[in-house]
Amino acid sequence: MRDEATFHDHDAAAWSPLNSHDWYAARNATTALRDALLRAGLEKDFPYLRADLNAFGHGLVELGRVSPVTAERLAELLRLALAAGLRRLEESGDGTAEHHAGKD
Repeated sequence: MRDEATFHDHDAAAWSPLNSHDWYAARNATTALRDALLRAGLEKDFPYLRADLNAFGHGLVELGRVSPVTAERLAELLRLALAAGLRRLEESGDGTAEHHAGKD
């Protein structure tokens, strides 16, 4: 009888996000994004940034609402990063750079 109780100890009501791989994945991704935003000087522009889980236990990164100016700054950073990546591909002589260049 005692063994039977330990078999059923996994109770959904006792579930914790701390036991979830998805929680840690969301937290690690949030930390990486936070660090990048700090380097870009955007740390105050994403006040709602946080790791979360939905009702199904899937990890999510909540970015929250941002101002139009912040969205434009983020878009420009992404454009610059993509351009730098394409330049690196071209400099390395990788033939995929021409393929990606046509997708702008």
